[in-house]
Amino acid sequence: MKRFLKFIPAVVLVGSLLSAFTVVDKTAVKCLIQLTNYTGEGAYLIVSIVDADNEYVETLYVQGKDSEWYSEITEWWKFYGKHRPNIDAISGETISGGERALNVLQIPNDKIDQGYNLRFETSVEDQGYYADDIQFPLTTENLKTKVEGKGFIRYVRMLPQ
Repeated sequence: MKRFLKFIPAVVLVGSLLSAFTVVDKTAVKCLIQLTNYTGEGAYLIVSIVDADNEYVETLYVQGKDSEWYSEITEWWKFYGKHRPNIDAISGETISGGERALNVLQIPNDKIDQGYNLRFETSVEDQGYYADDIQFPLTTENLKTKVEGKGFIRYVRMLPQ
């Protein structure tokens, strides 16, 4: 019995290490974002996965690195402001009116075709905020499409890699 008890900590340690380094399968998707022609400051843009109840699940990309302004993106801030995960690896500079940006989104496979949505939020200083500039079901088919925006985004084109 004593021999058995000596192995319990080792088994727990090995199990913990294996579960800590479990890799989630992800699909890389190129995302071309074209903004409308507007004048003024660069747009802050958030790409997130939301569930069927529009609750945030994960932030995929943040266009705009000055965290001082994140609270102006009110719906996302309710989620991000509570948890404050490190987003350095998934953030880039703001883009201005008429410009475009090409980013690679790493989308978890377990969220595709499972009732989740991809949401693009935009905010421009002194000009407005669109909580769902673009929002569409996160399906395999939609990851190969072009979607028109209703705010600062003219369109988003998804290109599977």
